Amino acid sequence: MADFLPEAEWTRRSDLAALVRALGNDNIRWVGGAVRDTLLGAEVNDVDAATTFHPDQVMRLLADAGIRTVPTGIDHGTVTAVLPGGPVEVTTLRRDVATDGRRATVAFAREWREDAARRDFTINALFANPETLEISDYFGGLRDLADRRVRFIGDARERIREDHLRILRYYRFQARFGSELDEEAEDACAELADTMKGLSRERVAGELLSILTLPDPSATIRRMHERGVLQVVLPESTAGTVAVLDALVAHEQTLAVEQSGLRRLSALLPAIETVAESVAARLRLSRKQRAHLCCVARRKTSDPLRARALAYENSMECARDRVLLAGAPLDTLSGWEPPRLPLKGGEIVERGLATGPGVARLLQAVEAQWIEEDFPGRARVEDILAALTAE
Repeated sequence: MADFLPEAEWTRRSDLAALVRALGNDNIRWVGGAVRDTLLGAEVNDVDAATTFHPDQVMRLLADAGIRTVPTGIDHGTVTAVLPGGPVEVTTLRRDVATDGRRATVAFAREWREDAARRDFTINALFANPETLEISDYFGGLRDLADRRVRFIGDARERIREDHLRILRYYRFQARFGSELDEEAEDACAELADTMKGLSRERVAGELLSILTLPDPSATIRRMHERGVLQVVLPESTAGTVAVLDALVAHEQTLAVEQSGLRRLSALLPAIETVAESVAARLRLSRKQRAHLCCVARRKTSDPLRARALAYENSMECARDRVLLAGAPLDTLSGWEPPRLPLKGGEIVERGLATGPGVARLLQAVEAQWIEEDFPGRARVEDILAALTAE
């Protein structure tokens, strides 16, 4: 793989050139995902930079150049430059002073290699000169990219002990980029899997859902389960639910359906609402996510036959996920929107058909029949109402 970053749309941004002029080319390097993804020919969404300047110097120099900054992580050396083409995080070179597996105490550094050494994987420790696009590769990241191998920098166990979340990050990057497994990384993740129990639930949930949202996480999730890693963060998963995920992903690909991390998380859980509720609470999911997970957990084999009724009674998203988990097509839901019942309680009162609580009961009975008949039009609703009041 070349030692120079190929030109890409983002490398030609005029606002990035202004950022480089403000700090000076010798004091700034592009780093991380933008460099890695450009080398792989993948889309670049975020640009990050490393600098030899301290945060206060960065803010002063950028202010002098008319570039607004936000101190988004100033305690750890990060300042966000607000640019027309999108924000750029500019982080001072760092070295770890102390780590406890959850957070790190850092000190500012002066050498690019020293900063690279504290990063997680070789493919994430590549720096690119903004002007020449020459790449600085201190740990064989270019070779690993060419081999599609995700490898920890230095000793894998030491890197994981510094930050236990790196176990899940390893599997996420392996599922996204990897083809050749790194045995040291695989063994280290399995050996130290229990250390993830001390992580914040939000961080675990974020990484787990990120893995599940990838185009095809099946092989990675299966390997995580076989090595006992998945059970640490999702003890409700079994070999059976992993097989359900395999089938779901294959079905999604057949139908060209957009992947959903929450749908795939549902596949990894038994179809029991109390279990879904417990997992949602433990992972600190949002109220909306929790409701969705519980709705999908109520799935039944008859769901494809009641797809539209499910969408009406719950939500279109829940109905789609339950149909997909059943391995059925989405034909009945395609292009369809849940209608409103073409009858109101006031009409029943005006006709003198019922009063008080009787109005609600009659309206519910009409609605139930209307749903059962797959949402017929107004004329049929009138017939249903007439039949019910004639009884």
